[in-house]
Amino acid sequence: MSVTARGASAAQIVLAALWLGAALLLAAAVAPAAFAVLPTRTLAGDLVGRVLPVVFWSGMAVFAAVMMLGVWTDARSRFKPRVLAAALGGASCMIAQLIVDAMIAKVRARIPGAVDALAATDPLRVAFGQLHLLSVVLLGIAMLSAAVTLYVAVRGLRAAP
Repeated sequence: MSVTARGASAAQIVLAALWLGAALLLAAAVAPAAFAVLPTRTLAGDLVGRVLPVVFWSGMAVFAAVMMLGVWTDARSRFKPRVLAAALGGASCMIAQLIVDAMIAKVRARIPGAVDALAATDPLRVAFGQLHLLSVVLLGIAMLSAAVTLYVAVRGLRAAP
């Protein structure tokens, strides 16, 4: 592995680690804390809803950079695990932000007041819950993709002479 390829791998590690750390902070600390301390679930949801786009947009940028570095770093290989992991992570962030978030906003706009005020079987509440779950799953996929990227990049650095 050349010095420039090592640098590209190191850059991938830093980018993926920073983004994964931010995503973990949101999922493990910010969101639970918001729902625990704010007076209503609506306010907590609004807070988390303001932070999530930052995570998803930055994820798209980070995964795009990791992909470009991966194409360059793994130029000799047909199977590019870093590129594939980054593509999956970037696609997950893109779908969550550009599609699912828009769908959530449409459902939320049709709900007069708090989501929790609706009956558990109300179609709007059910739709909101399903879209929320999809958003969580997509964030999880992106986080797993970042972890795979980290693993492959670190392994590549260790295997290099």
